[in-house]
Amino acid sequence: MAEKKKRRPAPRAKERTLTELFRSNKRSTRNEFRPDPAASTWLKTRKLTRQQRLRLVRWLLYALIVVMSLVIQDVILSQMRLFGATTDLAVGAILLITVIEGTDVGSLFVLIASSLYWFSGSAPTPICIILITAFGIGATMFRQMYWHRSRGTLTLCACLALTAYELGLFVTGVMQGLTYWGRLPSFLLTSLYTCLIMIPMYSLVYKTGLIGGNTWKE
Repeated sequence: MAEKKKRRPAPRAKERTLTELFRSNKRSTRNEFRPDPAASTWLKTRKLTRQQRLRLVRWLLYALIVVMSLVIQDVILSQMRLFGATTDLAVGAILLITVIEGTDVGSLFVLIASSLYWFSGSAPTPICIILITAFGIGATMFRQMYWHRSRGTLTLCACLALTAYELGLFVTGVMQGLTYWGRLPSFLLTSLYTCLIMIPMYSLVYKTGLIGGNTWKE
């Protein structure tokens, strides 16, 4: 028999020094654990949609309507008195926006707006925050439960809330000794004058509320 060929011994692995092993382990660790990418800023990642931008414009216009009503009331209308009464235009604008927006959004709006109205210095007493908020939300809930949404019902509920606010303001003033019962007609005339202005103001507030789509749900 032919002699079997002798197998060549497998080449031995090249022995590496401790320094080479350390460097190799360091390179593999460096490749395995990579730092997280730098996070982008909020301004780069947060982008408003077109509808969100429109709704932001709507609320800015709402704020402008309230501020302009307050300025017109303090600068012009407060100087004009008929039978000893003037208007309360800023409160009328706040209540009109509240009723048009509904309870979901209007409740938060009337609370913030009435608080800012008090801090503006034009409100007669801090009780106005409670009165405007309570009667605004109450009129809105009443309209949504019993009446269909229309120009007449929205304006009427806002006017009823304003009248209730003026009467509440009058009763609070009598209890605190700030006014007397004989001034009741002037408070009623104030609510009447303001309601007459709220009728044409409805168109401006309603068209502003359509910007960005409707948010109310009924």
